[in-house]
Amino acid sequence: MPRTVITFGTFDVFHVGHLRVIERAAALGDRLVVGVSADALNLRKKGREPVFSQDERLAIVAALKPVSAVFVEESLEQKRDYILEHGADVLVMGDDWAGRFDEFEDVCEVVYLPRTPAISTTALIEKIAGSV
Repeated sequence: MPRTVITFGTFDVFHVGHLRVIERAAALGDRLVVGVSADALNLRKKGREPVFSQDERLAIVAALKPVSAVFVEESLEQKRDYILEHGADVLVMGDDWAGRFDEFEDVCEVVYLPRTPAISTTALIEKIAGSV
């Protein structure tokens, strides 16, 4: 039976850290489903609009070879619904969220992957803005 992995992110200003987490998540199963944060969710979560629109970010993530399917994550509170809706066997999140999603262990395995050191979308945006 195929093993489905699900992960979530904004994936704004796509960088090698994003690619690595997607590759590592995909390696944990046969099928990778990715929830891309809605523009409105990103604004609520981070207090700023993403650099790239929701549609652009969906297209970038969907084009990646390890990704089987993408969808818009409208709300952080709906993670359980998304896991069940997509039949996920494994939820993968960055270790900056360690422990925050353990409540879903009743419906799937929860794995926290280490982030790629010294790579941050926020830091990249600040660096770009500072050099303009």
